[in-house]
Amino acid sequence: MTRHNHSPHFTTSIKLPLLAPSNNAQVLTKSVAAEEETDDMQGLRICAILFVAARLVTESLAQLAEAPGPAGPPNITAIFEKAGQFGTFMRLLRSTHVGDQITNQLNNSINGITIFAPNDDAFSSLPPGTINSLTDQQQVALIQFHELPYLVSLAQFQTISNPVRTQAGDVNNGRYPLNVTAIGDQVNISTGIIKTTIAHTVYSDDQLVVYEVENVLLPIEIFGPPAPAAAPAPVKSKKKGSSIAESPLGADASAAVDLNWGTSGAILSLAGSIFVMWRL
Repeated sequence: MTRHNHSPHFTTSIKLPLLAPSNNAQVLTKSVAAEEETDDMQGLRICAILFVAARLVTESLAQLAEAPGPAGPPNITAIFEKAGQFGTFMRLLRSTHVGDQITNQLNNSINGITIFAPNDDAFSSLPPGTINSLTDQQQVALIQFHELPYLVSLAQFQTISNPVRTQAGDVNNGRYPLNVTAIGDQVNISTGIIKTTIAHTVYSDDQLVVYEVENVLLPIEIFGPPAPAAAPAPVKSKKKGSSIAESPLGADASAAVDLNWGTSGAILSLAGSIFVMWRL
């Protein structure tokens, strides 16, 4: 009989104690979490700043796109159309091209422009056919006579020097003079043919001023009396004592007279000699 010896098996279970996290680990964990939180906050702040900056840039660009450019010169036609009762003056500005000249001056000059604008009643008071009887050059001069190539305010008329220079001509040469005087609030204008006053200011800015006048300014160069005819040149007196110069027959006739007198003298001398010999 066989005996089997069986050794008993023992199973040992060892339980290791759980180690509690140290203080350094806890601090490290908290520091990492805080850093992650800080990074997230900074990222949010940067995004917010970028968003606001982009919004401001977009709004600024939109404002620049909508902002009007620099203002151009005043529109003469629009000014008179808005004011009304200047239809004839507007038509003459267009037909003579003086309106285009005014626009060019406003673009290129810093002196400004003053315009005396007659209303429609002022043109209607002229004799029929007055404007149509003028040549094209005279019509241009007439409209330019209503323009001063510099800006004059109502207050400056108190001290302006006369005669004032108009766009029509140079007063230094005595051409197209215009006299403007101010008495209190009234501004009087004289052309040498008519006298009128400024009714009111139609338009005014730092480039252009337009005054309404109650009469058409008629320049004396066009509507004045004709210049007197020049006196005839004096006739030169003839010299006395010159028989040749005074004789209408000239030198040949004078020579013939001298020859006739010489022949007659010879005949008389011969007759006298015959008479003496006959007596002897």
